[in-house]
Order: sequence, then C-alpha cells, then structure tokens
Amino acid sequence: MSRLGSLLGLLGKAPTVLRTLAHLRPAQARAQVAHLFSGVQTPIRLEDASTSLVLSEPATAFLACAPHVDVRAKADDALAIELLALGVTVRPGAIEWTTEEHGPLFAYHLHEQAWIRHAGVSPSLRRATIEDWIAHHREGTGWDPHPISLRLLSWGKLLLTEGALTPDDALRTGMVRSMVNQAETLAQGLEVRLQANHLLSNRIGVVWAGLLFEGDRADRWLAGHEALLAEFAAQIHPDGGHEERSPMYHSLILENGLDLLNLAQVAPRTPAGFCDRLVAILRRMLDALALYTGPDGRILLFADSAWGVAAEPAKLFDYARRLGLIDGVPSTSAGGVRFDGSGYHRLENGPFVLVASTSGPAPRHQPGHAHCDALAFELFVGGRRLVSDTGVYEYRPGDRRDLARATASHATLLFDGREQSETWSAHRIGGRARSGFHDFGEHRFVGAVTGWSRGAPRHQRAIACAADHLTIEDIVRESGHAVESRLPIAPEWDVEWRGDHARCRHEAGDLTVEIRFEGGLAWSVERGPFHPSFHREVERFVLVGRGVTALESRIEIRIV
Repeated sequence: MSRLGSLLGLLGKAPTVLRTLAHLRPAQARAQVAHLFSGVQTPIRLEDASTSLVLSEPATAFLACAPHVDVRAKADDALAIELLALGVTVRPGAIEWTTEEHGPLFAYHLHEQAWIRHAGVSPSLRRATIEDWIAHHREGTGWDPHPISLRLLSWGKLLLTEGALTPDDALRTGMVRSMVNQAETLAQGLEVRLQANHLLSNRIGVVWAGLLFEGDRADRWLAGHEALLAEFAAQIHPDGGHEERSPMYHSLILENGLDLLNLAQVAPRTPAGFCDRLVAILRRMLDALALYTGPDGRILLFADSAWGVAAEPAKLFDYARRLGLIDGVPSTSAGGVRFDGSGYHRLENGPFVLVASTSGPAPRHQPGHAHCDALAFELFVGGRRLVSDTGVYEYRPGDRRDLARATASHATLLFDGREQSETWSAHRIGGRARSGFHDFGEHRFVGAVTGWSRGAPRHQRAIACAADHLTIEDIVRESGHAVESRLPIAPEWDVEWRGDHARCRHEAGDLTVEIRFEGGLAWSVERGPFHPSFHREVERFVLVGRGVTALESRIEIRIV
C-alpha cells in the first residue's frame, strides 16, 4: 500500500488514531511525519579506504546465535534455513534478498544475518552469502536501520572470531567497506520515529562500529557513546527493566549491551569511563532478568515475548560472568520483589512463585509490544509453570496477532467483551488502561486497573502467597457488567473438573494441584491456544469463570 493509501485508510478510525498520536514525543512525531513523505534513509555509498579494522579478538567468546535459528546444508551447497520456525531454502551466491514470502519480521531476521554464524554454515558459505548481499542488495529491507544495527554486530562477530571466515583479505576488505557504508547510513537514519528498542539498537550499532574501526568516520560514530548512554538511561528503569516491559526484548537488548562491553573492554579507542557506566546499567538489567526468569529457567511470556528468539537466561548470566559483571545468578530473594518502574511484582513462598503485571501499556510514547495484561500473572508451583501467558504467534495483522494482545489471553478479568486498552493494527494502542498497585508486603500485593473505555469498572485484585496455598481475590464494586475471569493453564498439565473445583495434574505424574473457586462466577474448563514461540501453536486448558458484576470472587490454589 502506498503512503497516501495508508493515510486515507486511517481517516476511518480518526478518533483511535488521535488517541494514539496524543502520546508521541515531539521529536518522534516530527520524525513520523518526515518518514511518511521520504521513507527511510537512502543507502550511503562512500569511497572510503581510510577506515580500518582496529580489533582482532573480543574479551571473551560471543554467544552462539539464538535458538530459533537452524541451518542445514543440502545438496549443491544449498542451505535450508529456519528462522522463527519458518523455513526457506537458499543457495549462497543467489539468495532472493527481496523475498516477501514470510512477511517483514522474517525478512528482518534474514537480513540481520545472525543465522550465518550458525555452526551449520561453513566459512566458505558465509563468504558466498556476504559477498552476494554486498553485490546484489543495494537497497531495500536490508538497509532499514534495525537490520543494519544487528547485521553490524553479526558481521563484526565473524571478523573477530577465529576461523569463522575464510582466510581471505579480499573478503575482509569488502566487508569493512560495506560496513562503513552501513554504519554511516545508520548514523544518519536513526529510528527516532519508533524510539524504544529500535533506537537503542541503532545507537549500539553505531558505537559498536566506532569501537571496531578507526579513522575519521569511526571517530564520529564513537562520539555517539554519550547519546547511547543517555538512551540506555532513558529506557532502562532504575529497577533494571526495559521500558517496553517485554522479557524477550529485555533479553535481546541485554545481549547487545554485553556484546558492546565485550568490545569496549579490549578496544584501544574506548572512551574513559565508558565501561564503568555501561557495566552499572547492565548489572541492573541482569537483576531484572532474574525477576523475569521462572523457576524453569525460561523467561516469562508477558507482553510480546516468546521462547527461542533471545538467548536463554542461563546463557546471558554466564556471558555476564565471563565479562566480570557477576559471580553468579542474581537472587530474587524469598518473599516479595517490587519492580515499580517496570510494573512487575514477584511473590515467592514455599512451592509458589508468582509474577504479576501491575502496569498499563508502556512506554506511553511507544507501546507497540504491549498487551492487555494489567493484573495478569504467571504462576509456578513446585518449580513447574502452571498459569502461563499465551505468548506470541506472529506480528502480521490478523486474528492471531489480535489474540496475543487480547485481555482474554491473559490471567485477568475481561468486562463486557471490551479490551483493557484500545489495541489496533499490529503494534498500535489508542486509549490506555489505568493501573497501579496500592499495597505490597512480603507475601502479598494489591493492585487495581480501570479499562480505557467509557464506563469501564474498576477491578481490584489482591494476591497472597502463603507457605501452603495461594489466593487471588477480585473485587468489582460497579454493577451490571458482564465479566470473564481466565486462568490459562500451561500445556504440560491435564485439567479435570470435579463439580466445584479443578484438579490439575502435571504430565510428569509427580505433582497435582487443586484450584477452588468462591464468589459469583460460573466456572468451566475450556480449550485455547498457547504460542510458546513464533509460528508454533499448542492447545491447552483454560479455566474460565463467567458472571455479572458486582463481584467478590476468590481463587485458592494448593498442592494435594
């Protein structure tokens, strides 16, 4: 669709658009207008032979590429590439870089080229892939700022990893010249219009290039280190959580920050004090990652989060340990942990670990990865995930994208079939839910949320975590609203309804949990989708309670 067509299409939803635009920052709004008329920065072509590689190895080995990447060699030097569970067969030297087969997210991952670091890709095939991209992809998706940012890291890691590339000076020279063009294009085309993780990744990519190379242009890129640290300070809350509240994006940004520190610790050009200031930020992020990690070792699935896209928490903690940031995994401590800035509260007692979302869409100027999950929670019993978020299937607009963001996909209350926040398109939110917490103790918290729509009732939720049971109490004073309460159960559990309560048995056969309900809701056992990773759907049980407000309901969970 043309930019004019896009503008005309928005006229029909003008009130929603205005509620969305009202939260933009001034510089962001100006950048959005400029982008509507001119698009992304045109690729810059320089005849620059003065910029040269200044590093030969990092402080420690980089992490391998993300778990969602799989590459297998086929006949005739073809490669079967799987990214985000979507497959494509390519022949290095003749890759269709303009493919739209699997949508823009797949195309971004294809162009970021983290996949060419996979063990299934030989040095000679890496060379063919890189040279093919340089020769044939001179404009298009691969020159968008976000893929440039991450490709600079991918190619830099190859240059600094012994044996990753063929011992060929011509290849290295070609890579450096292309990376100079990419870094300059990125430096002049930062994604101010999008902000959030895109802008932070842009600034990391520019400073990465400034550390990796030397020369006049590299000096200018490196001079952006103060702007990068300021962006980190703006996006990372004092409690260490990233402003978009997604454990997945938090993990991705954390790895990028650790990669940058990996260079900065050995680079002769590192500005004075840069490492210390970056370390202070990354240590806070590691603390938040501990909060976002369940007893099963995997991230929580709040907001736009799915498994396999970012490195597993254990890998990130080990990477940080090798860089000297930590001695071991940060403790979440028994009892309760408040992350007020990030809007998460964690309760631990006996066999129970519960993490609740206590915030509305964030950040206000860019909630593109936010869901309608205020007062929702994930619950672990005996180390096993019992109540889980729905996850994310895809980013393309459609039913599955809408489902992932919907209130009914989370362990919270839905009133009159209306979403907590006014989600639209794939990454837009107009009206916003208002939420917050009112009380917090060692093993309990009380929070409340009011949906964005006119007349939406106020929902108050109190969660208490005792040594032998856990309770969730919901109070709604306003009357006359249809209400649904949902408990999405992780797919490893079988659920049986026993007249007045549910009994959940883990597939391992060694753990059974009983869930009892009190109050004015009629409960039933239903089935629903679970999206643990992109483009993967698993059916699981969902406990659903329906009724009409006013409401005072109680859920009690205990091991039997």
